[in-house]
Amino acid sequence: MLTDDCQLLTDSNLFPPINVYVFMKRMILLLACMIPAIAGFSQAIDNTSSMRRMDSDTYFRINYENDFFTATDYYYTQGVSFEYANPALKNFPLTWLLIHPKSWHTTYGIAYELDGYTPTNIREDFIRYGDRPFAGCMMLKTFNVSVDSTSHNRLASNFTIGVIGQSGGGRDIQYDIHKWLHNILPHGWQYQIRNDAIINYGISHEKQLLSVGKWISLNSYENLQAGTLNDKLGLGAILSLGNSANSFIKNTGFFKLRVYEQPIVSAIGYDATLEGGMLDHNSPYTIPTSDINRITFQNNLGFVINIGRLNLEYFQTYLSREFKTGLEHKWGGVRIGWVF
Repeated sequence: MLTDDCQLLTDSNLFPPINVYVFMKRMILLLACMIPAIAGFSQAIDNTSSMRRMDSDTYFRINYENDFFTATDYYYTQGVSFEYANPALKNFPLTWLLIHPKSWHTTYGIAYELDGYTPTNIREDFIRYGDRPFAGCMMLKTFNVSVDSTSHNRLASNFTIGVIGQSGGGRDIQYDIHKWLHNILPHGWQYQIRNDAIINYGISHEKQLLSVGKWISLNSYENLQAGTLNDKLGLGAILSLGNSANSFIKNTGFFKLRVYEQPIVSAIGYDATLEGGMLDHNSPYTIPTSDINRITFQNNLGFVINIGRLNLEYFQTYLSREFKTGLEHKWGGVRIGWVF
């Protein structure tokens, strides 16, 4: 069932033979194939909303998303993120770009993320017009989350730099994984989105609208993304149920559980994974601007379990059509975190 699932990373011909790169590539290959086996068995990864909080200022978390979970194998096909939070990251050079109200409690972190996108078929060695283009993204994110428990407000911001294209992760890792697993080798990556810079800024805000002790919480949700990767505005809500549902009170105990649902309606201004980068307009194939659906609907449904210091999450996501000739899409994901 892993035929086309492990879809990420870069062409080795584009990089010199640096030992660190080879090591990181092998680690990602290993994780991409081990995590599904461990967890039973992914899109730009959201790690700052209240439903995915770690309830600590110091933690490490691996995020893995893949459309294998929903028995699909196209479009946003996989995402991997390695995330670390520590109060010392307040002094990280890019943190000064983030928003952090002085009187609010703030958590600081960084993340390294890789996302992969493909059309509906990777067996054909030609451009599939009307289908999604191939694209790979490699990104470094600095982020923070500020919480005011008095007013029940939560504000998160992130700054992302990276690359989309041949150097951003796509063809090489997918090729190596498929070769390693004796699966069909992917075709068509030569037509992927060309190299371009990723510089993006994001802000999200939540306000608690309703709570019943620690068991029920309903928050409004707003998200704004702007930059060379994507420009969009999202409006939605987060409903959480369980003994750690309320993110504005201290949740104690060895075992904590919450189930969440997050519907979001987004207005899309620009998406480089569909339309190509803002600087290089020579990609072999992109979706015409006139074919982009400017309004999309997304729903995230999942659960989070805390067992002592261990944090486990599983979720599934639905996304409506992103372009006129496209399909609806679903994917799932797991998160494994450890609090220090």
